Amino acid sequence: MSNQTRTQHKNILLAIAGFVTVVIIVALIGFLALGREPDVKQGQVEVTEYRVSSKVPGRILELRVKEGDYVKVGDTLAILDAPEVRAKMEQARSAENAAAAIELKARNGAREEQIRGAYSILQQATAGFEIAEKSYQRIQRLFDEGVISAQKRDEVYANYKAMEATKKAAQSQYDMAVNGARMEDKMAAAAQVGRAKGAVQEVNSYINETVQIAQMEGEVSDVYPKVGELVGTGSPIMSIAVMDDMWGTFNIREDQLNGMQVGSEFTAFVPAFNKEVKMKVYYLKDQGSYAVWKATKANGQYDLKTFEVKARPVEKLEGLRPGMSLIIKN
Repeated sequence: MSNQTRTQHKNILLAIAGFVTVVIIVALIGFLALGREPDVKQGQVEVTEYRVSSKVPGRILELRVKEGDYVKVGDTLAILDAPEVRAKMEQARSAENAAAAIELKARNGAREEQIRGAYSILQQATAGFEIAEKSYQRIQRLFDEGVISAQKRDEVYANYKAMEATKKAAQSQYDMAVNGARMEDKMAAAAQVGRAKGAVQEVNSYINETVQIAQMEGEVSDVYPKVGELVGTGSPIMSIAVMDDMWGTFNIREDQLNGMQVGSEFTAFVPAFNKEVKMKVYYLKDQGSYAVWKATKANGQYDLKTFEVKARPVEKLEGLRPGMSLIIKN
């Protein structure tokens, strides 16, 4: 073999060795690069919201706030026009006045003129009774002495008893006029007054519902109707985001939980601020068989479920908004 042939073989071997070396180096670089790539879990910021709605239907008369406004407890949010409720208030107040008049009549009893009339009849009956009593006593003595007959005595006695009954009847009429209505009637009248007042209070609560007041401090996130539109009972008028109650929510497969449990803390990256925030888990629950899951039984392993993890920031991060991304890197 000539020197030229040996040189060619040597060059070929060097080329093959160089190619294999390059392939090995690239494979090692790729393996190391893939091995160092972090396992990323992405979630987002959520916030508590409550919907403002009215117990009564009405037309939007005025909207005092708009989307993005920050409201405090007691601020007026919207005013509704509900003429039907005002009409019901007039009815309720009229019923209350009528019940109060009936109750006053039952409590005061008969009129003064009726009492005086009953008293006069009682006086007349008393005078007639006294005369009949004296006449009976005289006739009884004469009868005892044998001067008059038994029939005459019986006639006078019957008149005496009749006058006695007349006096008792007149006394009852007078007592009734003085005492007024029966106790049961007074109680019934008082109950009617209480019922009427309750109706007024109920309608008044509906009137209060025509002015919607902020119940919690927060930011107006959505306003649904426009001025002049009708809203039904319980229909949402706007949503208020309680900015002091934020949390992050993550959907994490169970093999990636890495010991994450209620009470544990972890660090999440906020791309919006290029900052990290420490968070504490307060909720951990599987999303059920209907949620995203990974089947691995084909290779002899097991099914992996997805868990919903909720965590609150340990310290407040100024400017954090609902919908912002949260990244967990392992």
